[in-house]
Amino acid sequence: MTSGLLIATYIMPLLLVWVGVAGWGKYRESRVVKVQEAAIEAGLIEPSSLHPVIDPEFCIGCGACVNACPEGKILGLVKGKAQLIEPSHCIGHGACATACPMGAIKLVFGTEQRGIDIPFVDPNFQTNVPDIYIAGELGGMGLIRNAIEQGRQAMVEIAKNKPEQNGEILDVAIVGAGPAGLSASLAATEAGLKFITIEQDSLGGTVSHFPRGKLVMTAPAYLPMHGQVNFRETTKEALLEFWNKVVADTGLKINFEERVDGIEKKADGFHLTTSKGNHIAKSILLTIGRRGTPRKLGVAGEENSKVVYRLIDAEQYRGKNVLVVGGGDSALEAATSIAEIPDTKVTISYRSDGFSRAKLKNRDKVDMMQASGNLDVLLGSNVVEIHQNSVDINHSGQVVALVNNAVIVCAGGILPTQFLKSAGVEIETKYGTE
Repeated sequence: MTSGLLIATYIMPLLLVWVGVAGWGKYRESRVVKVQEAAIEAGLIEPSSLHPVIDPEFCIGCGACVNACPEGKILGLVKGKAQLIEPSHCIGHGACATACPMGAIKLVFGTEQRGIDIPFVDPNFQTNVPDIYIAGELGGMGLIRNAIEQGRQAMVEIAKNKPEQNGEILDVAIVGAGPAGLSASLAATEAGLKFITIEQDSLGGTVSHFPRGKLVMTAPAYLPMHGQVNFRETTKEALLEFWNKVVADTGLKINFEERVDGIEKKADGFHLTTSKGNHIAKSILLTIGRRGTPRKLGVAGEENSKVVYRLIDAEQYRGKNVLVVGGGDSALEAATSIAEIPDTKVTISYRSDGFSRAKLKNRDKVDMMQASGNLDVLLGSNVVEIHQNSVDINHSGQVVALVNNAVIVCAGGILPTQFLKSAGVEIETKYGTE
């Protein structure tokens, strides 16, 4: 066989395959870099909670972490190494770390630029105060699946140390009835513990505060007394309906609309002072989330009854002039949900020049509704005063008066730091640490 025929028969096809693979790789990398550059330009460079840090010395560029991420384009390969390309969209699944064959990924809280306050919790979910435990979002785990599992595991740990029954003293008081609190309550029932579950609001925790119809992302989890929960994608309403059915089917008792105001350690156990009475328990499991008390604007007229701090049902604002204050996902979701209701006039006010911490899909929806005239956006603005039928807003140095029937403040919440410290629980500020 001549050398020319050899090249044409064997080498050229291999060369074409190699060129094709290399070209496709460069194309994919260019797309990843564009997404990364867009995130940097938008200022979306700070992860909101638990997130991966990749050690380039150990990363072999296999892409296992990229493929494992359930949220899509959070990670990507750049110059043969995995990188976070949309850090602000990471919600801490941790699937990337599990998938990495080289152990090149660790999960951390906070960054060098922005710390996150996290209560001290040991591997068994116990704080520095013996017999006070924390599970779920308050400990930094915001995912429904993780919260359910943590609530269950924490209660298993508490059950191991079950004391002898002592009159009316409870084995454990569970504070909060979100995913972690619900799971823990069912696990306590299974373990035969004497317990009480206290919830200052309604079943569902943070999920119950989502706008109507908001898509809730979850993953399979084991719920005590029920079994496997196989939701992949669902709505707020469907998830709350499921949880309410579980409560009804199991006969679980929850003290709703009861707020815990204080915890004091005494010789016979923890004394809980609540808005409806007092309880004594040998152990406490806190599953109260991180939102805490809604952050207020601190302006004149904020005590007006038309001012609220979360959206319950967009339909109630039909035919009204509504102002939404805030620039995070909850604010954008509230504004766009109400703007979809006929006969509404919706304005969103935010102090910064862009919605840098909101998800891309929410920002895109705001842009679309603003372009169509269904939503007014006032960036670089602050509420000055709230009146009965209007709101004064300082927009770019000029005070304007908006006709207004309702104000929804979505400015986040004040962490329950003081409440935790009063119980003796230590708070750590994480700057990119585990």
